[in-house]
Amino acid sequence: MLIRGLSWLILFQLIGTALNVLFLPFLPSAIIGMVLLVLFLRLRGQVSESIETASGGLLRFLPLLLTPPATGIMMYGSEIAADAAAILVSLTVSFILVVPLTGHLMQYLIKRQARREEA
Repeated sequence: MLIRGLSWLILFQLIGTALNVLFLPFLPSAIIGMVLLVLFLRLRGQVSESIETASGGLLRFLPLLLTPPATGIMMYGSEIAADAAAILVSLTVSFILVVPLTGHLMQYLIKRQARREEA
């Protein structure tokens, strides 16, 4: 079951890499693969048990991905401080754009779930 789920995840990663090399060099291949996986699961209407098992196992190791950025911040603090204004502006603009979008998406999903429960 785990091997099948990991195979699905790797397949979408490889498709994303192929699309990145052939058509979309400005987007990271992992993002392309993840979007394709989400679209596939959305069209399918459910997450298979094998993909859920594989992704759940990988999520346990997610904190390990945060160690290199934290180390980089500690090592290159002076360079980051030199660009602090640009970083703060970009974070503020992205926050202003993302918070209303997230609220709108959450309200849409709550309404959709309520309609499903009524039916």
